[in-house]
Amino acid sequence: MSFFDDDFYSPKVSRPIKKLVARRATRKLGPRKRWSTLQISVVSSVCSAAVGIVLFSWITGVGGHIEGTARAGPGMETKNQSTLSGDPFERIIDVSDQVSPSVVSVVNRQKKDDKTVDAGLGSGIIFRKEEGRALILTNAHVIEGANDVQVVLNNNARKISATVVGKDHTTDIAVLSVEDDNLPEAAVIGDSTKLRRGEMVLAIGNALGLGDSLSYGIISKTLQVVPVSLNGDGTYDWEAEVIQTDAAINEGNSGGALVNLQGQVIGVNSMKIADVGVEGIGFAIPINQAMKIANEIIQEGRVIRAYMGVYTIDLNNEYAPITEEQRKSLKLPSSVKDGVIVMEASGPSETAGLELNDVIVKLDNEEIASTLDLRKYLYQHKKVGDTMLVSYYREGKGMTTEVKLTDRPQE
Repeated sequence: MSFFDDDFYSPKVSRPIKKLVARRATRKLGPRKRWSTLQISVVSSVCSAAVGIVLFSWITGVGGHIEGTARAGPGMETKNQSTLSGDPFERIIDVSDQVSPSVVSVVNRQKKDDKTVDAGLGSGIIFRKEEGRALILTNAHVIEGANDVQVVLNNNARKISATVVGKDHTTDIAVLSVEDDNLPEAAVIGDSTKLRRGEMVLAIGNALGLGDSLSYGIISKTLQVVPVSLNGDGTYDWEAEVIQTDAAINEGNSGGALVNLQGQVIGVNSMKIADVGVEGIGFAIPINQAMKIANEIIQEGRVIRAYMGVYTIDLNNEYAPITEEQRKSLKLPSSVKDGVIVMEASGPSETAGLELNDVIVKLDNEEIASTLDLRKYLYQHKKVGDTMLVSYYREGKGMTTEVKLTDRPQE
């Protein structure tokens, strides 16, 4: 599961496939001499033996230089090349045993044809226990549309009814609450700002609905920006800042734990890229970001953000372009190249006089080229109660209005 309707993010763009084909960096100089079968066999055997020795030394610790006891020359100090001692695969086993009980399966149950059925499966992390209840962190999309949410312990011993404390669609974070009836201990929360590229991590969750599942890999990138269409209309109106990993993340892993070898949760598994020829690109929400949202949900029941009340599409969007006829109907001056078209105005924007087909080009003095720009400016620079100057074009005429921002109406 992920932010997206098809459960996976696709990087496809409408461009010639030949642009995606990498050129080989080998310069051909004509016919090359072929090796004999004997030569190939000898070289292959030697290479295989060398690789085997290196892997055996790394896994078992034989060969002190692998574990940081390399011989030092005169005037040189020995340096520990690993922050973790011992067999890394043994550490994987230990961390899995430590963290897995705190990772649960989350069942999304919805009413269909007068029956309540299981409509979706995801994962969750017990991250806090207080006042006789256990709080569970998961993805908002895991419980989207649910009439009832159930939590299943990782050993399938118990299925527990859960209460939704709150959720935030923008960051894809939700918090559940269940009665703490001898539940496993809460997972240890780490610090995602201290992640290093190449660090080994584990992904724990309910992969494919098969229950307690474990995969491992490395941190491919400590911070990756992924464009997101929050309402699935093809317009990217938010950017998710996520951890990239090559640990296998599949449907059902959403809401599960990304864990370091210290047994600390450093991310909430959320999505992956699924496309032909793409492997090992998964994403997790950094735990620092997730905990900030979770704490606000616990305190307020939701995340409070400034609300403008417009639904817009981009004037220029290569994925969902408007037609030339539509562009002409806006009667924009030739100097106006970017902006967002108001498709619906409600609440504060309607009160301020904004209408269908108005083209917003500035918020205060900030130029707005896309719906993403509008949303980021609103969320990052404004708060409920602020007044914001909106510059826009209507029927080719430049105009301004002031919008008094409010809290988003409750669903």
